[in-house]
Amino acid sequence: MFTERLEAVKPFFAMEILERAQEMERANCDIIHLEVGEPDFATPPPIVQACEEAIEHGFTHYTNSMGDLLLREQLAKSYSRRYNVHLEPEQFVVFPGSSLALATLFQVLLHDGDEVIVSNPCYPCYPNFIRFAGGVVQEVLTHEDDGFTLRAEDVEAKITKRTKAILINSPCNPTGIVMDAERLQQICAFDKLVISDEIYHGLTYGDAEEHSVLEYTKNCVVVGGFSKAYAMTGWRLGYLILPLQFAKSFQAFMQNFVLSTNLMVQMAGIAAIKDCNSYVKRARAIYDERRRYLLTRLPELGFKIPVEPCGAFYMLVNAKHLGQDSLKLASDILEKAHVGLTPGIDFGSQSEGFLRISYANSLPHIKEGMLRIERYIELL
Repeated sequence: MFTERLEAVKPFFAMEILERAQEMERANCDIIHLEVGEPDFATPPPIVQACEEAIEHGFTHYTNSMGDLLLREQLAKSYSRRYNVHLEPEQFVVFPGSSLALATLFQVLLHDGDEVIVSNPCYPCYPNFIRFAGGVVQEVLTHEDDGFTLRAEDVEAKITKRTKAILINSPCNPTGIVMDAERLQQICAFDKLVISDEIYHGLTYGDAEEHSVLEYTKNCVVVGGFSKAYAMTGWRLGYLILPLQFAKSFQAFMQNFVLSTNLMVQMAGIAAIKDCNSYVKRARAIYDERRRYLLTRLPELGFKIPVEPCGAFYMLVNAKHLGQDSLKLASDILEKAHVGLTPGIDFGSQSEGFLRISYANSLPHIKEGMLRIERYIELL
């Protein structure tokens, strides 16, 4: 009944683990959730208040299909402050979530057979987005001892006449690694469009320096959003930053397929940019405390972390001392220890035998999760 493209979409194992965990919870089983990448913080009050006021004042109708101008102006100012880059408000296209933004980008960008270079491991939705749009995924194998970060020479080896874009993600899901300026510059030096997923910007720790690809090239598209740094996952507010001539061609598409993103949510996004830096700073400090605890605790349990993750709220840890089949291992830990973890195979062949741990949960819950895993290991 449906097309081959739909049938080719692969399962997202993190969600399957979550759904099984929720089923267990309905049977009164206490689960520690370390599998999902969702902030455990409430959305900051200024954001909620701005949305309430927008509804009260009637901001419940259609707005510009490309996004409300006030939000796009604030986004342009924000990038200027953070990365010292000049952007026009017209370069921003606002979507109901960054996932829809990225999926749409590939739909309009790719012709059948066009190739997109991605890392292995990578966020599982990337290959599905690319293939669903008729594109071909060209994987670059990355390495554990390098934090699974893209190397320019490996990227170059994958470039062909059909290469349409190079997709990067920093801070990275699933590894938590932050790409340094030198590597970003090297990848931007290739004469190819760079698509940079920067959804985890604002969440870096220690000495890690956060850079936008916009600092190094104009031949790029940036994917951004409010979900992670501002704890707004359910609000669904994301955007693309496009070269100006490319952005203009989006308007007819947005008018037909999106109409407009919820205006009251866009008003909340303005409040996030203007009024919530202190909330993000506080959340970042709490995430960092959890991160530092895990960097000490996980090696005690035999997990290997060759390169310190300094971004997002993930760690991709080597669990091969417990088993080579990460889906089987994650399922077994869930059933026996009641801790939800994401199997590494979700992210690609290079991370088989690994587990992704999310520290977007409270420190007491994380400590309890580690205690349960310790007991699980002792019984093996």
